Amino acid sequence: MGALNREQKDMEEQSAKHKVVHYPQKKNKVKRNESLKSNAIAWAFLFPFMLLYVWFMLYPIIQGFFTSLTTGSFGMAREFSGLDNYVRLLSDQAFWQSLWNTVYFVLISTPTIVIFGLILALIVNAKLKGTTFLRSAFFMPYMLSISVMASIWVFILQPYTGFLNAILGQLGVSEEIFWLGNEHLAWISILVATLWWTLGFNMVLFLAGLQDISEEMYEAADIDGASAWAKFWHITLPSLKGVVTLVVILQSVASFKLFGQPWLMTGGGPGDATRPLVQYIYELGFIQWDPGYASAVSYVLFGVMAIFAAIQYKLLVKKEG
Repeated sequence: MGALNREQKDMEEQSAKHKVVHYPQKKNKVKRNESLKSNAIAWAFLFPFMLLYVWFMLYPIIQGFFTSLTTGSFGMAREFSGLDNYVRLLSDQAFWQSLWNTVYFVLISTPTIVIFGLILALIVNAKLKGTTFLRSAFFMPYMLSISVMASIWVFILQPYTGFLNAILGQLGVSEEIFWLGNEHLAWISILVATLWWTLGFNMVLFLAGLQDISEEMYEAADIDGASAWAKFWHITLPSLKGVVTLVVILQSVASFKLFGQPWLMTGGGPGDATRPLVQYIYELGFIQWDPGYASAVSYVLFGVMAIFAAIQYKLLVKKEG
């Protein structure tokens, strides 16, 4: 009887060992099948987007790089020229002038638009009457197309019949000011038009950041007797650091892509004083019919934008750890 019990006990132990060894494998296999099924469903939904993304984004980028290594006009046989187009950039004065125009606009527009966007956000975030109307009024110009915005400012700034010169004439200014015909005034005009047009978008970003700051922090500062400037400097600005970083990078990238404002307001003039790099690329590709050289300039612009964005990210984002 004892031998029978021992034998039964041994069989139960072997059966338990068998279950312990093989059950996790079966469970893992079920999980793996469920994961594969889930991934397959996800990829099925992602496939249409990925197909369009590859065709309209990745393929043109790769094709554009190969185009930058060739010479020849549109519709004609193209020849491989290696890095000749990039070497040509080194002695192209028009390229360097357009690059400087672009960098100059980035340097003057980014801090201006960021600072004024923050000021407007502080105004509309204040608990005052009429702030709802101000939010709509400040954001409304951003809804206009570039052509409409440029037409409005050309009407305002044009000589003799322009709205601004008419007001200045009523104030006693007898000299006619050519806002779009003077190199320095043209840049100021483009900056003011861009500021008026894009300020509302940056204001909304800053406003979202301001509304995310806890009121308890300001209440504690009031109890300690902190001034308005102290609260702004020690509470508001540190809390908006992430938003400031986002706005600066977005605005810098947008300024590097400057095209519509000078093209519609000044035509890149006087001379080539306000011609940005994107306009130069357009002229090379679609007026001079030189897609190879235009592609090379485009990739240089992409590299400059990437360098600027990386520098700004390193300077503005606090390293963790």
